[in-house]
Amino acid sequence: MKITFMGAGSTVFARNVIGDCMCTEALRDSTFALYDIDGERLEESRVILEAMRNTMGGYGKIECYLGVENRKEALRGANFVINAIQVGLYDPCTIIDFEVPKKYGLRQTIGDTLGIGGIMRALRTIPVMADFARDIEEVCPDALFLNYTNPMAMLTGYMLRYTNVKTVGLCHSVQVCSENLLKELDMEDKLEGRKELIAGINHMAWLIDLKDKNGVDLYPEIKRRIDAKIADPDFKDKVRLEYIKHFGYYCTESSEHNGEYNMFYIKDKYPQLISRYNIPLDEYPRRCINQIERWKKEYAELLETGVKDHTRSKEYASHIMEAVVTGNTYKIGGNVLNTGHLITNLPEEACVEVPCLVDGYGVHPCHVGALPVQCAAMNMTNINVQLLTIEAARTRKLDHIYQAAMLDPHTASELDIDTIKKMVDDLIVAHGDYLPKYF
Repeated sequence: MKITFMGAGSTVFARNVIGDCMCTEALRDSTFALYDIDGERLEESRVILEAMRNTMGGYGKIECYLGVENRKEALRGANFVINAIQVGLYDPCTIIDFEVPKKYGLRQTIGDTLGIGGIMRALRTIPVMADFARDIEEVCPDALFLNYTNPMAMLTGYMLRYTNVKTVGLCHSVQVCSENLLKELDMEDKLEGRKELIAGINHMAWLIDLKDKNGVDLYPEIKRRIDAKIADPDFKDKVRLEYIKHFGYYCTESSEHNGEYNMFYIKDKYPQLISRYNIPLDEYPRRCINQIERWKKEYAELLETGVKDHTRSKEYASHIMEAVVTGNTYKIGGNVLNTGHLITNLPEEACVEVPCLVDGYGVHPCHVGALPVQCAAMNMTNINVQLLTIEAARTRKLDHIYQAAMLDPHTASELDIDTIKKMVDDLIVAHGDYLPKYF
């Protein structure tokens, strides 16, 4: 069996996911093909993963493929393809995504999923993934493509609508959503045996139903406790608790993400909201800088002290691959196309995040029905941007980029149309060859 990791220079993530495979009996004898366009980062991943492989019994083997010219061979014969690329990296592209909008008075927190940052990230990533798709269709047409790269809904939606690659998008948020909420509200005693339903879109999937082991609805008690947390000046997850207060439900992704997915919290005319809701502006660039420095230190320590055993994480990837290989059923929250209206009040062409069952025949999305109307409405403000960005990438029409930015809730709440178009033009120029030509 062959598992190909695209973007293997994402060393920490590659170590976690491939480490999960190495401690899974059904997967550990695989060939792990590492692909990246950065030789130094690829070598760091190889060194760590080889050391981990030897520590964990020496099963399987690792192969490295550097550069676009070797991409097809990295993919050839793969059973599974894991995607964790970041086109343009932190420097220069993430810097551009944040600094150019800042000149127009538009501030962001993460900028990788929605907003002008998410739009630009999608536009520079979709062409690369389209190239991946052509290679996969030729050299491993039956492979299952596990996408971890953001913006999740835009990239996964593109792959599912415009390629023949079997694709599911995977996030880190669904599996810890209700656990985080209950721990935040000092309700740990309700964790064991709880039942939940989560559905919506990536980073804004809603915890629609949460019951304890006896079938008691936990939302009334949750709602009783949230005001005290929101009033706590040091509490960080205020935006999501505000969602419960005003829309009735908690959502999957963190408050620093959701602070920029709407028109409510980051507002030039209301600067007090930033401190009131503990919204960390420029958070993603800060994380990138810290992660780069942290990895340099960690890599040096690993070389000196050696690599220790890996404990299987909560990441879905190894569990999905194990279910496909063994035929044993496993449940995930997956990003899939809304074909057949899995969520009845969202459009079929949207990429939705819903419960999915995985077995020897692949990934099977589950029908959810209608979301609460206010939750669907919030999702649609994001889906509008997602669909227009995909259309821009597909048609290369500049007007669709403008329209995506104009309909983005945060951008539109801060800037007028002419300013939005000027900002988009400046971003396109700044990205240079990282973007194709638009007309």
